[in-house]
Amino acid sequence: MHIIHRGIVNKNYKENCLDSFIESFKRKFGIETDIHTTKDNEFVCFHDFTLRRIFKINKSIKNINYKDLKKFKIPLLNEVLELSNNKFPIFIEIKPLLNKKLLSKLINETKKFKKCIFISFKHENIQNLLKINSKVKVGISFSNKDSVKSILKYRLNKKIKYLILDKRFLDNKKVQLMSKEKYYYTIKTRKEFFKYNKNNNLIFENL
Repeated sequence: MHIIHRGIVNKNYKENCLDSFIESFKRKFGIETDIHTTKDNEFVCFHDFTLRRIFKINKSIKNINYKDLKKFKIPLLNEVLELSNNKFPIFIEIKPLLNKKLLSKLINETKKFKKCIFISFKHENIQNLLKINSKVKVGISFSNKDSVKSILKYRLNKKIKYLILDKRFLDNKKVQLMSKEKYYYTIKTRKEFFKYNKNNNLIFENL
């Protein structure tokens, strides 16, 4: 299974926008999208903590109400899930550290979508999700700065079904032998994609 990172992105589509997700689903790709909460506690699909990189506005998502984000065409998570029609896997990366109230809201809002997988580099998010509902599908994310030892400590944890791993771990035998479903990110070239796509699950960008 291969997952597209932030949706189709090219001259016609911006990252994490509804049109890019629609095009991704048309091509039968699952997607990975990051989520943040707005000031009024809505879940939105957006990569950065601020609007600076994409819109040149120095404001944080958490300090803006959703009605003021709509003009930027930043979608609600619910909108994206409805578009998926329960046909495609959706990796939902929780960017900020969320309190248990917000995590409970997230579980409730996504409960009818059976292909949601919650992932986070902030492992506390995943641990708290499991405390709220031990049956949700979750994965732990690791960066290229993490050690193999930090990954291996999850090998016996049956509640953690997925490992989201930087591509530098693709050739690590200890990691490869772990009996978890592993996804490697971010594949950015055709050469990388065709080298690894037959035997690995990949999270890739437009190739």
